[in-house]
Amino acid sequence: MVKRVLVIEDEPNISEALRFILTRNGWQVDVSADGNSALAALCSDPPDLLILDLMLPGISGFDILQSLRAQDGTRNLPVLMLTAKGHAADRCEAERLGVTRFMTKPFANADVLEAVRELTVS
Repeated sequence: MVKRVLVIEDEPNISEALRFILTRNGWQVDVSADGNSALAALCSDPPDLLILDLMLPGISGFDILQSLRAQDGTRNLPVLMLTAKGHAADRCEAERLGVTRFMTKPFANADVLEAVRELTVS
């Protein structure tokens, strides 16, 4: 069965690069640049993995993560936070809110693939 990955990222170049890398390696990838609408979709039909940017228009990745962890259907959803904000405080806040893995941009394609593989193991 094909694993589904949702990417919430507002930079088109990054979201398309992630879509290309992951699709080429066998995942079904959906992309959203809007955290608010993606949050509704996440709750109704959770993917196997969420790749989440921290800085999004309208709602932050922290807010999305906090909302996911507060709901039964998404409490255990693996979340890879991929962000340009690599400060220790950001990493600590993400971990406090329940992120599964935290990576900073720029990223190596191989590192993203390895993280996605590890996080989607059944």
